[in-house]
Amino acid sequence: MKKLLFFISFCLLIGSFQGVLAQAPKKIIVENSDFSDVNEVEIPGALLLTGNVKINHDGVVLTCNKAYFFQKENYIKAFGNVQLVQGDTLFLNSKYAEYSGNVKKAFATGNAIMTSPDATLQTDTINFDRNVQEVFYNTKGTIVNKDNTLVSKSGRYYVAQKKFQFLTEVVLTNPKYVMKSNHLDYYSNSGHSYLFGPSTITSKTNYIYTENGFYDTKKNMAHFLRKSYIKYDDRRIEGDSLFYNRNTEFASATRNVKITDSINKGIVKGHYAELYKLKDSMFVTKRAVAINLVEKDSVYIHGKKLLVTGKEGERIIRAFNNVRFYKIDMSGKCDSLHSNSKIALTKLIGNPILWNAESQITGTIMHLIGDNNTRKIDSLKVLGNTFIISKDTLGTGYNQVKGLNLFGKFRDGKLHEIDVIKNTEVIYYARNKENELVSIDKSVSSKINLILENNAVNTLTLFKNVQSDSYPEEELPEQDRKLKGFIWRGDERIRTKDDIFPPEENELNDKLVKEGKAEDAKPNVPMKVRKETLNYDKKKPAAKTNTTTTKTKAKK
Repeated sequence: MKKLLFFISFCLLIGSFQGVLAQAPKKIIVENSDFSDVNEVEIPGALLLTGNVKINHDGVVLTCNKAYFFQKENYIKAFGNVQLVQGDTLFLNSKYAEYSGNVKKAFATGNAIMTSPDATLQTDTINFDRNVQEVFYNTKGTIVNKDNTLVSKSGRYYVAQKKFQFLTEVVLTNPKYVMKSNHLDYYSNSGHSYLFGPSTITSKTNYIYTENGFYDTKKNMAHFLRKSYIKYDDRRIEGDSLFYNRNTEFASATRNVKITDSINKGIVKGHYAELYKLKDSMFVTKRAVAINLVEKDSVYIHGKKLLVTGKEGERIIRAFNNVRFYKIDMSGKCDSLHSNSKIALTKLIGNPILWNAESQITGTIMHLIGDNNTRKIDSLKVLGNTFIISKDTLGTGYNQVKGLNLFGKFRDGKLHEIDVIKNTEVIYYARNKENELVSIDKSVSSKINLILENNAVNTLTLFKNVQSDSYPEEELPEQDRKLKGFIWRGDERIRTKDDIFPPEENELNDKLVKEGKAEDAKPNVPMKVRKETLNYDKKKPAAKTNTTTTKTKAKK
């Protein structure tokens, strides 16, 4: 039994010893040296190699003018025109270098230059750990990769991934832009950049800010998250997620989108937007709203889709499907809206209705006309089937004016004078100074002029072919107190800026805003590396040949 235990122990000992031998570091091999010497006084323990020195270790070849080879320590100190080569992918040149065969680590200094097929790194000192295939430096370094030049105070290069990682004051300079960040991962083969933390991209055309983003420096396409925005000379676009193509100057934004017109002080909001800079056009949807400043008051315009086109001074806003708008003294609805800033004309198209103070105005087509000099609303046109209705201030009746067309003039932002022409009809509740109802007047004429003060009728004047009758309230039947075509739509009136949105769009907004807040509450972590980055150098599988079909055709 004791012999058996001894035999087992001996086998285990031999096995352990063989394992140690298998894992023992390989020895550095000197392949060439013009001259070798030993000087135990000056360089104890070292073999002195001089002239065309060439050393090989486990796939790495080191050449230099002179070297100290410490055989016991398996260690090299190299001097003059030092070059360390790994395979055909990595070249490390310097004035001085040290290399340990035991731990497979290299140290190079003195105008150190690392070259790979995709990039060149130049700095004062470079460290190379072959075990994990990582290069790192803590002195100012410059990386050149085709059109891109990167400068940073420190960095790390992952050889297998062809990835540079910079964590301190990195600047990437491209002929088209300059990128700055304190955390940039750059893949030299694909040109893909991953930004993390406060980062900027500056060019002649725009300025980009992000705290988490991706940029393809070859294709000039980007995706930005986390507090990101793109700023042009006249516009700034922001959203929870931004896509950008520099080649076409196209940008799209998703969720909590806000586009600010810095010149006209206008804002467009929604939850999805597309901006075509070269075409001066913008498309916004998902609770879209355009907010413009008119007479120191904001006008809110909503449609399921908003399209903004044209240069500064020639801008056109189009709103489609269930359009609603709101201003403190005015609001309205229509099927679509067309607003041209050059001629200061806004057309309300398709079943338009306008509420001015307490008056409801309808017609076939409506035009709101502004003054570009004063930037104020100047006049109103209603073409076809004009109908004005307002509630009697104290009673249950309605004051009504009906005709073919309407022409109105504004004063200080309020409708001051109205002319209704052709086939006009009026029902008016006349009251005295004590606000007592005197009569209900019914009239027809060719034209009616209304003067309003404080949004109420001050004077009413009838012109040409006037026919008028006054009735005591008790003598005019209820059915005769409304003109033909009368429809009161007071329950539809938009009384606040929030009323311009239908319920389903408010529900969508609440959902998306909640999602955005939840995302913001999460810790900011670097963006996940994309598949196209990881698979960039992988060859696509060859297309399979349909041999069955080929054989069949051959038989025929």
